[in-house]
Amino acid sequence: MNVNPSESLVRRIERDLMDSYDEELELEMEDHFLGEGMPGSGSGTRQTDDEKAQRLLYFRELFRLQGELVKLQDWVASSKEKVVILFEGRDAAGKGGVIKRITQRLNPRVCRVVALPAPNDRERTQWYFQRYAAHLPAAGEMVLFDRSWYNRAGVEKVMGFCTDDEYEEFFRSVPEFERMLVRSGIRVIKYWFSITDDEQHLRFLGRIHDPLKQWKLSPMDLESRRRWEEYTKAKETMIERTHIPEAPWWVVQAVDKKKARLNCIHHLLEQFEYTEVPRPEVVLPGRVRNPDYLRQPVPESMMVPERY
Repeated sequence: MNVNPSESLVRRIERDLMDSYDEELELEMEDHFLGEGMPGSGSGTRQTDDEKAQRLLYFRELFRLQGELVKLQDWVASSKEKVVILFEGRDAAGKGGVIKRITQRLNPRVCRVVALPAPNDRERTQWYFQRYAAHLPAAGEMVLFDRSWYNRAGVEKVMGFCTDDEYEEFFRSVPEFERMLVRSGIRVIKYWFSITDDEQHLRFLGRIHDPLKQWKLSPMDLESRRRWEEYTKAKETMIERTHIPEAPWWVVQAVDKKKARLNCIHHLLEQFEYTEVPRPEVVLPGRVRNPDYLRQPVPESMMVPERY
């Protein structure tokens, strides 16, 4: 059967689209089999029609919101806005998941993620905010902090990594620091992802028993589980002392991961009066062909074996 070249091209484009959709599905696989129980569980549980409908609704809404995020990104770049978004919460609260969905379709030159490790010996002698200030946005940029300067109010306080004087100085300084950012034209948005004791326990068990997620567990994570109540007190103090009109806290109910992602993205979009930026029509130019050009063959020894 003869295939029209244009039809063949369309099919190839469709296959590429399907591949991209498969990547999206991979991100959403909470276990190793879509619609089935965990391997080895013996349950053989399959999704009900209602669960399938809810999953489909989630995907549709996520893709729609991600389309709006692209519009927001273009508006931020064209209007030279400067945006900082902080994501805080307990371990396994789902911060990384929502950050991944926000940035998934965005230009990393416009929207970037900052996830700093523990400070080194030199950074411990600096002004506390110095290493964070180095990552603040220029005009036309959005910066997402996966944990932020609020480490001092949380893990550093609970684990004893800062003195009481340093802790109190943080609370004296952080409202003025954030007001200074806002006065300089930086939008500061702060999210706290809230989960229950039982939900964190369940998610930690999932990480322990899933070899693909075990890397997410550190000794610090396990210790934070033991000190649940201390973290609760620290969180309550943090929000009480740093919830300011210029940079208020927003609490995301995160027991349901998918709802938390959609709610957070929807709320984030509502913080801006953005408009769609017109894009010029893109015309693909024809390739220049030189009759003298001869493509050199690649040595077989350099080729990656085709196992699949």
